[in-house]
Amino acid sequence: MTTPLLELRNAGVMRGNRQVLSGVNLSLQAGTLTALVGPNGAGKSTLLALLAGDAVPNQGGALLSGRALADWPVRELALQRAVMAQDHAVRFAFSVQEVVAMGRLPHPSNPAEDARIVAQAMAEVDVSALAARDVQTLSGGEAARTSLARALVQHTPVLLLDEPTAALDLRHQERTLHSARELARQGRCVVVVLHDLNLASAYADRIVMLCEGRIAADGAPRAVLTRDIIGQVYGQTVQVIEHPTRGVPLVVPCDE
Repeated sequence: MTTPLLELRNAGVMRGNRQVLSGVNLSLQAGTLTALVGPNGAGKSTLLALLAGDAVPNQGGALLSGRALADWPVRELALQRAVMAQDHAVRFAFSVQEVVAMGRLPHPSNPAEDARIVAQAMAEVDVSALAARDVQTLSGGEAARTSLARALVQHTPVLLLDEPTAALDLRHQERTLHSARELARQGRCVVVVLHDLNLASAYADRIVMLCEGRIAADGAPRAVLTRDIIGQVYGQTVQVIEHPTRGVPLVVPCDE
């Protein structure tokens, strides 16, 4: 069998006396888009941090290409995985273009190629018109798109996005996840934390649903997004119907 690009083996994380993640086993391959979903506090961002190597499991292991993430030198790791975090704040008066260009730092300098890649990413996320703006003056959605562009220009095999659509309007939500899906089709391993189950249904090949630090369901959207599973995990009654144009499950909350 092909070695998973990313893997968690019985991974657990403790914070103080709280078990944030417990017994998580997960194998992720190139060419796939996986959505991490679940209620607030379920452990989604912590799981993503394990996959990024930004957090170390207290038990079990986290591996990239069969090698423990903790053993990767920082520069080498930056060439293998890019991360868009929830916090998009930049504390200094850089321009949007300068912030996006920071994603090229792990690569050998090639000014012409770097400029082309930066311009392409900025156009992809619709921030080209903001190139000269001070990032500290951006709206939440503009800052999120700038952060996404910075991750895209790293050109890594693994792309990890923590709630990339949270601050975005409808058009940019769809545009962002369409881009993520296209990158997966090109052979990247893309993992996205989402709160919107219908966005996960529309764009993900696989949904991993977390509940209280454990994987409650894992599989194709149609297998995971069922009335019973959502009701048990979220404590919310829903109807699951067929999307009228996309042919995927559509989750509709019910009145209590």
